[in-house]
Amino acid sequence: MDFRARFFYRYRRMVKTLQIYLILAGPGIIVMVADNDAGGITTYSVTGATYGYDLIWFLILLGPIAYFVQEMTVRLGAVTKRGHAEAIFDAFGAFWGWFSLADLALTDWLTLITEFIGMTAALSIFGIPPLITVILVSVFMMGLVLHGRYWTFEKIVLFFCLINLIYIPAAILVNPSVPDVLHGVIPNLPGGDMAKLFFLLMANIGTTIAPWMLFFQQSSVVDKGMKEKDIPFGKIDTAIGAVLTVLVAVFIIIVTATLLHGTGQPPIESAAQAATTMQQENYWVGTILAIGLFDAGLLGAICISLASSWAIGEVFGWAHSLNNKIREARWFYAFYFFLLVTAGAMVLISTEKTLVAVTLFVQVIAVTLLPAALVFLLLLLNSEELMGKYKNTRTQNIIGASIISMIIALSTLYALSVVFPGIFGGF
Repeated sequence: MDFRARFFYRYRRMVKTLQIYLILAGPGIIVMVADNDAGGITTYSVTGATYGYDLIWFLILLGPIAYFVQEMTVRLGAVTKRGHAEAIFDAFGAFWGWFSLADLALTDWLTLITEFIGMTAALSIFGIPPLITVILVSVFMMGLVLHGRYWTFEKIVLFFCLINLIYIPAAILVNPSVPDVLHGVIPNLPGGDMAKLFFLLMANIGTTIAPWMLFFQQSSVVDKGMKEKDIPFGKIDTAIGAVLTVLVAVFIIIVTATLLHGTGQPPIESAAQAATTMQQENYWVGTILAIGLFDAGLLGAICISLASSWAIGEVFGWAHSLNNKIREARWFYAFYFFLLVTAGAMVLISTEKTLVAVTLFVQVIAVTLLPAALVFLLLLLNSEELMGKYKNTRTQNIIGASIISMIIALSTLYALSVVFPGIFGGF
């Protein structure tokens, strides 16, 4: 009888814990899965087509790094009840506040353009004109945020996160060589053009850890109303999201490496080109890649536009919650709409060659500006007055400093490889 009672108690406790988690789940999974946005899909596709399975290990390494960075925003948001932009203004003053906001605005707007690039390119494969795509997506995204309920928004976006996992069955369909895939898990640097290699390494970092993610998740935690006692569930949510984002990235590389690497095809420069080329080899896999590219662009556009709108609302003191009706937060929604219209318009008036170049280059810009955002984050997390018992430990600070150092080192190596092409001896 005692055994049954203990079993029943533990079962009820597990069920209750799961119920609480399902209520609090969302910000971590959304920010991590949306991290595999249109620019990310293009970056992974080019990486797989160019280097095969050789850089899978690098994507796996980025998973824990992304978790470590985003976990700090959960604590910061739950403890301070402020978004990231507001926290920086309060802690460091107007100069650094405007600096961080300008950093965010630049990278977010450029990244939002890449999301529309991805969506228009994906639906063009199915014969849908870019103008129609931009209009329909903009109308849908406005409708998504205008109903005045954060919870409804979150559940709809989680559904699109589920669609992002479509690359996993695609990788199974191409029947990759398991030994070759496992070999890619072992750290190694492929030879050849080192400038191109460093460019892709930086692009992969930029699409896995981006400044907009810090602002989005912290503001999302605040808008959701999470408290200090909810931090453990926020960490679990972020960890699950980190696993999902790495899985998707790895499976995209597996698909493109299996079908496109070493086939003598023209160099792959975008996910849309990869999808079109794949359709010639395996129509359904190419179609899956195109569908996934559109979904990734939509997820990224939703999160990036909201990250910017939340930040601007915090700084200017506008009402900026998704729980506000449009009449209660006119400027917040107006800025959100402005971002959509201008980013969509840039895609419609630019040439295809320009759009392809922008998609990869934006990821490099993001990772170049990332160290400044991470420094602000670490300083905020080390304020005992601000964070109390939730401030960073020494180990967390060492890890944070190591991440910043790695990004700076890669940026420096990339710059050297461009300015002095022969510096690495043709390795």
